[in-house]
Amino acid sequence: MTPFDTYKQYLAYKNHFTKNKYDYFRYAGKSKAKLESFYKRKDRYFFEKTSRKYKDQEIKNFFLANFTSTDNPQGMWIGEIIGSGEKTYKSWQKRQQSLFYIFKNNIELIEDINLFLDASKGHSPLLKFHLAGKISVEEMVIYEKIFGYCKNYDKQLNDPVWKIIGLKVKKYSPFIDIDIQKYKKYLIENVR
Repeated sequence: MTPFDTYKQYLAYKNHFTKNKYDYFRYAGKSKAKLESFYKRKDRYFFEKTSRKYKDQEIKNFFLANFTSTDNPQGMWIGEIIGSGEKTYKSWQKRQQSLFYIFKNNIELIEDINLFLDASKGHSPLLKFHLAGKISVEEMVIYEKIFGYCKNYDKQLNDPVWKIIGLKVKKYSPFIDIDIQKYKKYLIENVR
């Protein structure tokens, strides 16, 4: 991937995670950018370095990791990726390799599944655990795939925190390719 293509991937992921109407899969990761504007960027060296360091799929995963690991993808700027992107990417890779293990270990947080997902009186325990750093965004996506809680939260929670997290969960979901039946089965067997 050329440095310019790397820059376009960055833009595609940024658009995917910050704009409701842009879908990375629908547009096949394409984004509009002009070569002239790329050459005017002061941070161009970052894209050049990244394109030399990683293979094509690794570049995509690098940006995916960074946009899904930040608290607010809309407020993220390239300086954050330059500063801590490598560390974030390595942490994301570890989570990807052990998703089911992490899910199994955190199942103990659920005492009652109905209460765990209940957002009728504000933030649910699920959301609170995520905000406290006890449940990863990947686990939020897994619970969404199992229970489909996002639609209810959209109706029940009119707050900026949920709007940011909800958008991230919905936009990240197509990237998480798991055997959902395996997760459901484990959940049924281990939660009262």
